[in-house]
Amino acid sequence: MMGFQTSNQERLFYSFNLEDHVPKNHLLRGIDQYLDLGDLRQHLSEFYSHTGRPSIDPELMIRMLVIGYSFGIRSERRLCEEVHLNLAYRWFCKLGLEDAVPDHSTFSKNRHGRFRESGAFRHLFESVLQRCMSEGLVRGEGFATDASIIKADAQRMQSIPGEEAMNWTHSEDAPRAVREYLDALEETNDPSFIPKFVSTTDPSATWTGATGGPAFFAYCTNYLIDLKAGIIVDVEASAVNKAAEVDATRAMIDRVEEKFDIKPERLVGDTNYGSAAMLNWLVDEKQIEPHVPVCDKSERKDGTFSRSDFQWDEQADEYRCPEGHALRSNWRPFKKPRKRITNEDTIIYRSSQLDCAACPKKDRCCPNTEFRKIARSIHENARDVARQINLTPEYQQSRSERKKVEMLFAHLKRILKLDKLRLRGHSGAQDEFLLAATAQNLRRMAKWLTPAAQEASVVPA
Repeated sequence: MMGFQTSNQERLFYSFNLEDHVPKNHLLRGIDQYLDLGDLRQHLSEFYSHTGRPSIDPELMIRMLVIGYSFGIRSERRLCEEVHLNLAYRWFCKLGLEDAVPDHSTFSKNRHGRFRESGAFRHLFESVLQRCMSEGLVRGEGFATDASIIKADAQRMQSIPGEEAMNWTHSEDAPRAVREYLDALEETNDPSFIPKFVSTTDPSATWTGATGGPAFFAYCTNYLIDLKAGIIVDVEASAVNKAAEVDATRAMIDRVEEKFDIKPERLVGDTNYGSAAMLNWLVDEKQIEPHVPVCDKSERKDGTFSRSDFQWDEQADEYRCPEGHALRSNWRPFKKPRKRITNEDTIIYRSSQLDCAACPKKDRCCPNTEFRKIARSIHENARDVARQINLTPEYQQSRSERKKVEMLFAHLKRILKLDKLRLRGHSGAQDEFLLAATAQNLRRMAKWLTPAAQEASVVPA
């Protein structure tokens, strides 16, 4: 017999418990187990008035943001709708069936105000990281670093040449991102660097064509991860260029050491981090093994001798060519010794013109010049240390482990849907990257440490 629906929506009283309607293997149960916001109120207490009407609970807003970044809900309007309708989201936010959901404008007001001024998102990230450490997911023996390009919320058509942007002046009517950009220009005071194009809506974004397609405005998110479980130990927003990525990595390593007293024994990275200055900083200043390919452009492909064909004599401070002739930086003594260091932090070693003129292998050494020159970095000793590490089995293992940071970037863009930013300005990019990294660490803890979460059913956004 065909049945009929017998439920009645006009009932006045219900016996309902949210706890009974959230699956035991739901991902949010694992996240809730490891998310501790107990000290959030104390951290924000100085940024709230002691009088007036009560505000929206900051813990509620943080929990809603965690949901948004954990499930790829990029719009805050939609986030409020999803929390209003989804029972699991209400349970995670500690809301009852009849409790009201905050308006979406509340997030913008707090993000640009007390959350940013207090560093609430950095505090949240570090508290989650501390929990990862206490659960044994961070070993601290090896870190990996890398950067990924994220599109900015800036259109190509809304831009001007960089020279025109240099003439901008402060105005109270200017957008927040523009004021932030002008403040950064005054702080750096570097008129030598003029970008090709500057966005009128997000001037801090970098105009880049690094992906090979049409150029666009973007930021870089820089990750520093622990290699044991792929936990993100720090994250930093930067411009899209190698120098900014290297500076971000230095800042992250210093910050982790200062905050958590953790310094890795080895750092794994790609060729972007294999510059002479970076290797010297790792080897000589930080005593960290650089498991990084050396950025070396001295190898020649035209059949002539490369720098590796010349023997270095440390005591004599000279190179020896395949024929045994010397290449020196000083061929005669000076009353005042000269350092001979160029603007590129190199020392030029030159052969004798007389030696080269009579050399039978001149055609294979310097066929188009009268003598041979070799540029040696002042940090060459650190580069040699990296070259020796590159020959070890441990280096090959590190190269394999570096894929963990690349997988996190793929997860960030494909699963969390953060392939384009919503917030503008460097501070907006930093806020989004911090929240996304926090969500990734929470998801990692929930799936690694909660047995029931191994088969978690992720609610579609």
